[in-house]
Formats: sequence, structure tokens, C-alpha cells
Amino acid sequence: MLPSLAVWSLLLPSTLAAILPQYDPFYTAPAGYESKAPGTILRSRRVATAYLGLIPDAVQAWQLLYRTTAINGTAISSATTVFKPLNPKTDSFVSFHTAYDGSAATGACDPSYNYQLFAPQIDLISSVEFFLLQAYLLQGYIVQSPDYEGPDAAFGAGRLAGMGVLDSMRAIANFKTTLGLTTSTPKIVGYGYSGGAIATGWAASLLSSYAPELNVLGWAQGGTPANLTGTAVFIDGTLFAGFLPQALVGLGADSAYGAQLDPVINRIATAKGKNTLRVAEQICGVENLFTFAFGQIQSTDFQTLGNKVFFEPTIASILEKTVMGVNPDETPKAPVYLFHATNDEIIPYANASTLYSDWCADGASVHFTTVANGGHATTEIIGFVGAFNFVKAAFAGTVAKGCSTETILDDSLDLLALGVSLEPVLVQLLNALAVAGRKDINIKNDITTLNETVGA
Repeated sequence: MLPSLAVWSLLLPSTLAAILPQYDPFYTAPAGYESKAPGTILRSRRVATAYLGLIPDAVQAWQLLYRTTAINGTAISSATTVFKPLNPKTDSFVSFHTAYDGSAATGACDPSYNYQLFAPQIDLISSVEFFLLQAYLLQGYIVQSPDYEGPDAAFGAGRLAGMGVLDSMRAIANFKTTLGLTTSTPKIVGYGYSGGAIATGWAASLLSSYAPELNVLGWAQGGTPANLTGTAVFIDGTLFAGFLPQALVGLGADSAYGAQLDPVINRIATAKGKNTLRVAEQICGVENLFTFAFGQIQSTDFQTLGNKVFFEPTIASILEKTVMGVNPDETPKAPVYLFHATNDEIIPYANASTLYSDWCADGASVHFTTVANGGHATTEIIGFVGAFNFVKAAFAGTVAKGCSTETILDDSLDLLALGVSLEPVLVQLLNALAVAGRKDINIKNDITTLNETVGA
């Protein structure tokens, strides 16, 4: 049920239309912000949010512009959106990292833009993640969702995303008075799937060295692109090849590896390749998939090195820095819930299995759930019950130590698996499963299925 118009009138910002971040002065960091500590709130505002139709009472929402850190250690800013339900838990919050996979310089892909009332960007994956987010709100959790790719859509730059997540957590802790948090060290559990798992996995990896003061109790992540080279080789030339141009754009962002990568790309990219990258800079994930389906990054049509492009020294060095689990000093200290489909058609299962083995060998506590009958899109839905229960257990401090595995054979959802209060969420997720089809078959047969929505 949507909040009443009277309630909306209290929540609406001064302008009805959502303004693209490139034109919205809120996103411009104030002079001198570089001297502030990471996680410092640079400005805040109330916002009206959309697609929260399952929440029976009005949700208060704010956006915070905060200081974070680029790959080279310099200061950058980013935004996060925080949702506060009626009668919230006041000692904790969920950090929800959406799979927004943005490469548009306009900010059109950013969660902080798309959560706003009257923002136009919505597709199957984002509508599903709106319902997942609502599940946590319905259970009384404050939820924050950061633009972890930073100000210039650095998609794929995992270390930047990890720092962006951790600094957004710091910002929420710094916003405790407004949110009504009763502690300056609130309990936190992070969640992310697919592109959101890049941010989640790297935040988990960097927590001890970058933000050890944060009270993070667990991480849930699925469909994890633990090895970008492995993913690139896996999907190049396939229906899902559109992720690759946007990843090149993201890795080449100024806040990421642009200083090293851009000269190489300018040297080796063909006219067709350069045009593809220019297009990728203007559109979001799903549209990139439509535009570059079956394209081949490893082809001389795109760049002059052909199938040796990933061996080019600069490119290889950058991609090496994006592999999770190789550095024992970056082993997660809080427990991790990993889930992945055996038949994932976008992110290789083998890379997730390797991540599990590497983290466990280095002393992490990881539970790895294999979804035997899911595709990449449907596994976020099928795996939701397990991830949600892990989040609750992490907050309660009841997650078992050590490493363990399980396999899920069922590809359906029990509507009462999470209790009566969350049945409306699971109904919408069942609708999404029907749209995607078993093992994503409808998406594979017609990729424009990703343009459909549920419950919007």
C-alpha cells in the first residue's frame, strides 16, 4: 500500500522531478572537502523515494554526500541513500549494495538517483532489488544503499567500491543523531549480488586495513565476479558481452585506473571500439547488454591486440588488482555467506568456488551455497531466503565459525519461508522468477525481458 498523498507532501523535496546527478548541485563536493576524514558527511537532504509500495507506513529517507577515496588515495565524494522505517531497530543497519553496474557519466545509473520519486530508470533486476531492500525495512532494519562506484561510475573497480561502501558506513554512523541510532558503533551487515557483490566482497576484504573501527558482523554476497578476467573471457562474444565495454569504461574512470588504462585503450582501440566505449559512457547496464550483445572485446574489430588483449602488461596488471582472495592480508574477518549458481551464464561458478577455497585457506568463516538450478538472475531470488536468514543470524551473533557448503536443488520459493510479514515480498519475487524463467531461460531467449518489471 502506498503512503497517502498527505504523507508524501511531508516527504517531497523542493522539486518534484529527480535531477540527474551531473546537473544536481547536491553531488558537487564543497570546497576544501579533501581535508576531511573519509566518511565525513559533506551535506545531507531529505528525499522522497519510489517503489516502496509494500511498506504500509511512510519510510523516511535521506541522502548523504560523503568523502571517500579514489584508487590512487586521493579524496573523492559519493552519495548514499538511507531508509528509516517506522519503529526501526536503533542499534544496527543493513548496507545494501545494488547491482547497478553503471558506466554513465551522467549519474543516470546511480542508486541515489534511481531511488528518487519520478526517476525513470527501472528494469527487472532493479525492481527485484527494490523488493529485497523492502524485506529488510519490513523487519525494522534501517537500510543504506551507497553509490559505491563513486562520482564517475567506476564500474568494476573493486577496491574503490569497497572503500566507497566502508566510507558510506562511516557516514551513516556519523548521521546517528538524525537516524535515532543509540550507539556510535552500530552493528552492520552488508549484502550485495552480482555487481553489488564486487562492492561487498571488496568491502569485506578491506575492512581490517581501511576501516577497522566499523562494527561489521557479516557479509552476504552472491553471483560474485571474483575474477574479472575470468568473467570477461567467459562472456565475450555471448549474449551478455555488453558488460565488457562498460567495465572498460569503469576501470578507465579518473577515480579508478584511468591514468594508466586510458593511454593504452586510446592506442589499441579501433574506431569501432572507441565508438562502443563512447556509447557505454552514456547508458546503463541493461541497455549496454542490448547494445553490445554478442560483441567481442577480444576481436581485432574492437582493438588491435585481438585475443592477447588481456596479456597487455598494463591491462593485465590492472585486472590482477581486481581478483578477490589472493592476498591473505585481505581475508574477511567477519563471517561471509556466499551463494552462486552452478549454471550461472554470466559469472563463472569456478571463480566463486576458488574464492571460497582461498578465503577458507586463509582463516575466514564462509558458508558457500551452490544453487543447482538457477541462472544468474534467478539465483538472487532463489538464494534470498538463505541470505536473509544469514543477515539475521549475523546480527544475532549466531553464525557458526569455520567453513561449510550446501547445495540447493529447489528453484522455487516457499511463500511462508520468512514468515507471514514477508509474504508480500516473496509473492513479488515469485512473479520475477516467472518473468525470468527457469535458469533464466526467458532472458536467454529474449534479452529484452530484462526491460520488464515486477510490482512497479
